[in-house]
Amino acid sequence: MLKPTFLALGLALSLAGCATSNWETAYEQVDPAQSASWRLAAVDVSAPASLTTSDVDGYTPDFDIVWHGEPAGDRHAQAAAIIKEGIERGARSALHGRKGVRIVATITQFHAITPTVRRMHTVGVHNIQYTVQVFDAHSGAALTEPQNIKAEFPALVGKAGDDADAARNTQRVQIVNHVAAVTQNWLGKGADPRGKYSRLGR
Repeated sequence: MLKPTFLALGLALSLAGCATSNWETAYEQVDPAQSASWRLAAVDVSAPASLTTSDVDGYTPDFDIVWHGEPAGDRHAQAAAIIKEGIERGARSALHGRKGVRIVATITQFHAITPTVRRMHTVGVHNIQYTVQVFDAHSGAALTEPQNIKAEFPALVGKAGDDADAARNTQRVQIVNHVAAVTQNWLGKGADPRGKYSRLGR
């Protein structure tokens, strides 16, 4: 019978062999002089049907959408709703001008942690990526070029995850808050959440 130490070592090596360890929150800011005249009119977020998804509970499931933070359902719709809520909150806090704008985003990755990873320690990443573009809400003219947003950040797991859940700071809340902070700063306001870090995750 294998000792727990060897089992843990085997798991760590398995994770290291199939999981990425370098992550970042990264984007190019919109010119604040341009966004200063904008006011949020609408946010449209899509999660294309071509994105793969599964409710399989594993260490690093290889799917585009992995989401266990809500009851089973349409994972594409759930992911789109989370990103939309985050973008709306961040844009409303950043935009106070007069020109109405519509922000359009398309999810390319929404890989949150599984229950298995949630029970672990010092591993796990919310791998959130989407493209985003701003349009004039009246004319439909593009005001920015499409841009890829990386909104990746470490997941709260183990006891830290338990404490967060007890405080109602769920995975959904954490992702919405991070996307909101990213959006606000992308539009030229608020603290800058950009940065790189290393951690085992997908």
